[in-house]
Amino acid sequence: MLLKEYRICMPLTVDEYRIGQLYMISKHSCEQSGGGEGVEVVRNEPDVHPQHGAGQLTEKRIYLSSKLPSWAAAFVPRFFYVTEKAWNFYPHTITEYSVSFLPKFSIRIDTRFENNNGSNDNRRPQSHSRPGAATADPEPLQQTRSRYSRPGAATADPEPLQQTRSRYSRPGAATADLEPLDLSRWQSSKTGRGPLEEGWRAEHQPVMCSYKRVQCSFEVYGFQTRTEELIHRNIRDILLVGHRQAVAWIDEWHGLSLEEVRAYEQAMQEKTNSKVKSSQNGTGSQVAARPPFSRSISVTDERSLKKMGVTTATMSDPSDPSAPPAHLRLNSTPE
Repeated sequence: MLLKEYRICMPLTVDEYRIGQLYMISKHSCEQSGGGEGVEVVRNEPDVHPQHGAGQLTEKRIYLSSKLPSWAAAFVPRFFYVTEKAWNFYPHTITEYSVSFLPKFSIRIDTRFENNNGSNDNRRPQSHSRPGAATADPEPLQQTRSRYSRPGAATADPEPLQQTRSRYSRPGAATADLEPLDLSRWQSSKTGRGPLEEGWRAEHQPVMCSYKRVQCSFEVYGFQTRTEELIHRNIRDILLVGHRQAVAWIDEWHGLSLEEVRAYEQAMQEKTNSKVKSSQNGTGSQVAARPPFSRSISVTDERSLKKMGVTTATMSDPSDPSAPPAHLRLNSTPE
């Protein structure tokens, strides 16, 4: 298990970000859906948490097969998705990620939003931390730094967001679409905020901080360290992109009421679900064909799958009674 804390500051108030976050998530999910991948909203409804009380529960399926590295793609079915469950008790949220056929994989993100510049070192309860857990400094919102909070991590020069466009955007997205996300050149016409220059957190008002404790676990011998570090690299980048979008799009959502943004959220969820389902059913964009492969696997592969918690069953070919039994991976979409 690898635990890190991220602090991301924005030129907003906590009350403003409640609207901006809902707007950003809905718009981003719709923009990134298509071609059989994206975000499908399964449910979004009021819920009562046994510990935190009344809030909003959202469950989503995130389809992302093409974004997996080749060594991981070999173990997943064609329509692979991650289940996301999020409890919103604003200004506190809990988000959990799981994969049905990988029971030893999990991600949990505990978030609290505060009106400060990331200076609250007493926010995280010590009972939830482990010795040696890494804590990242407040992340600069106006630029992306390739710096991670594990000991010995290399520090790269700052790089503008548009230089890492291909990692987050769907194929074919125009570079110009991401230009406003360079907040060192951004300015809001409604609020007059921006651009965000180096050191803006020290003097800018308003300013708020997202404190995020991210815990990921992939307890599989031979894969754990590599996978958990990959997860944290991607989570950090995704968090920075999402927070930048909320700020860059402020002129679109600033002034909306909670009821208005919820109505927008519902409309975008229906549009997003339609895009994902139509693509998977073959009525929209065609999903890129994957090369055929045999369902038979070697003893070594079978052992690896069992270590990852994947169940297998012995199947025989009914058309050839003399054929030896072959192993079939369960929880897999037939091709």
